[in-house]
Parts: sequence; C-alpha cells; structure tokens
Amino acid sequence: MLKRTPLYQTHVAAGAKLVDFGGWEMPLHYGSQIEEHLAVRRDAGIFDVSHMRIVDLDGVDVRECLRWLLANDVAKLERGRALYSCLLREDGGVLDDLIAYWTDPPSFRLVVNAATAAKDVAWIRKWIATRGFACALTERADLALVAVQGPKAREHLGRVLPRVATAVGQMKPFSAVHVDGLFIGRTGYTGEDGCEIALAPAAAVELWRALVADGVAPCGLGARDTLRLEAGMNLYGNDMDETVSPFESGLAWTVDLRAERPFCGRPALAAQIERGGLRRLVGLLLRDRSAGVLRAHQRVTTPFGPGEITSGTFGPTVGSPIALARVPGEVADGATVTVDLRGRAVPVAVVKPPFVRNGRVLV
Repeated sequence: MLKRTPLYQTHVAAGAKLVDFGGWEMPLHYGSQIEEHLAVRRDAGIFDVSHMRIVDLDGVDVRECLRWLLANDVAKLERGRALYSCLLREDGGVLDDLIAYWTDPPSFRLVVNAATAAKDVAWIRKWIATRGFACALTERADLALVAVQGPKAREHLGRVLPRVATAVGQMKPFSAVHVDGLFIGRTGYTGEDGCEIALAPAAAVELWRALVADGVAPCGLGARDTLRLEAGMNLYGNDMDETVSPFESGLAWTVDLRAERPFCGRPALAAQIERGGLRRLVGLLLRDRSAGVLRAHQRVTTPFGPGEITSGTFGPTVGSPIALARVPGEVADGATVTVDLRGRAVPVAVVKPPFVRNGRVLV
C-alpha cells in the first residue's frame, strides 16, 4: 500500500492527479502543471514535501559527527544557518544530497530525500556506532513539511501567520528559526525565494488551506521538477547517485577541501582529482522547439566522446527544451553538441546552469 502524507485528503478534495512517487501517493498536478510552474515564478506556490524525512541529531559530538559524514563542513555554520551537502560513500559516490540546519547547540536538523531516507539513516547510525560519536538520531515522523515558494512567498506567509511575520521578513537565505511552534527555513528547490516549514500535521492542513485562500497556488510534483531543472538543481537518482561523485555532478562547490578535515569519501575524491579525466554536468539548451523535447538517458555526442542527458524537460519560463547532461570534461560552455532525438542528431548549446534564477532567464 502506498504511503500518504497528512495532506492527502486535502489533495483529494482539491482534485489533484495523484501518482506513485517512490512509494508515496503524491499530487502530480491540480489541473495545469505549467500554470503551477508560472505561479511560483510570478507569485507563490505551495508544495507538500512531507514525504521527505526530517532527522534530528543531538549530543556533544554532533558537530564532529556531521563533519565526518558530510562533504561540506558544518563548522563554518553560525547558529540558525544551513548548508547544502552530499552524504558520500567511502568511494566518493553520492548516497544522498541534503540540507543541514544548525538549530540549537548541540542540535542539527537534516532534511533528506524520501527514496533514500532509510538508507541514509542506516548509514548515519553505522558511523555513529563505528566512530563512537556521542550523538543521538531521531527520525521526526511526527512532523509534516510544506514548501512555500515564489517571489511573494514570504509576503503571503506574513499575512497568514502574522505572529511570525517579523521573523520571516528578516530571515536571510539559508537560515532557519523556531517560532510559534514552527520550524521555518528560508530554503527551497525552485530557484525562487521562499520557505520550507516543518510543523504538526493538523497545523500543516490549516496552513495549506489558509495560504491557498490567500492566493497561493497548490503545486504538484510536475511543477516542482520543471522549476528545479530550470534552476539547475540536481535530482537524486537522475543527476547523481552512488556511481558518481560530486565532481561529476556539478557539485564540486559543496565539497570543502580547504581544511585538513577527514571526512567519509575524502581519500577517494582526492584520488579522482589526481587521476583526472573527470566528466562534467552541464546544461543543454535546444532553441528549436519543433525538434522535440530533451529527456533523461538520451545520448549526447561530443568531439571528445559520448555523454548522456540525466534530466530533461520543456522549460516553461525559458520557453525551450532544457536538460542537464554528463559529458566529457573537455566540453566547454558555449560549445555545440548533438543529441539523439528519435534517430536524428539535433544540435544543442552547452550552457552553464542555472537556466533561470529569481524569475530571470539566464540563457
């Protein structure tokens, strides 16, 4: 049986098209995926992301535990701030990507992907035991999670939640606050401003209804995917997985090698740098809309060898087909390569993601 979030009945009542997403019955859209996408770019949309797993870590060794587990370094965080990082295997493969929030000393909160949650938790528990960290892990199945995204997202939140309006208005990107029973992070997966809010299930239903009444568009997985791809954000299982490192996933910026900090996977990453020959994750732009749509697993031909599209779609804001692709490292931004579209070699431009950021087309 498929799992359901606390907002399931709310989605049914709104007429959502529901689909199986990694074992969860989730809304794909509420009528028009493109309208939902554009609502987020122009105003605000709300997403149910309660299928993702919230994990709290507490204890005197929690900071050192996360410094070992994550490729990015939580030591550079100030209290109330967050960072994006990869959780790596010892061979440098990406187990998952996640956001880590430093909430209250000595506590951190992680938000991990739904499909990898059980694997992630087992991995973290393994290293807590193996390295003897004084650190306790708690899975927060008691919390729902919603994302309110768009240039006017915080305005809507301020009207619907007047008691937290000041805190939300003053938040910096990649910061978080506990206020009025809510955990609010100024983070997201759309390339727009907004917040992700963890709260009790009943409160999540009330907040959803209040925001929709205030003009926020309910949005499903379809718009979430086109928004994140336009923003150049990776999807686990497509653009990265256990077989590739952050260096081949456009995520070198999330690997902190500046200090002599040992972390899981660091020796393997160092060996990859020494060996060379790394591939790149690039953006592809197909300006001829009549040629077709770029999709995952389509073959890319370059002068330096083959590549493959990892994620592809039509970008509603861009107005053209777009994709992320893993190609030989010698392929430069601005080059032209070809994609096999139903047996036809179609030229596409190599561009540097993101395609869109804060509503502005960049390509």
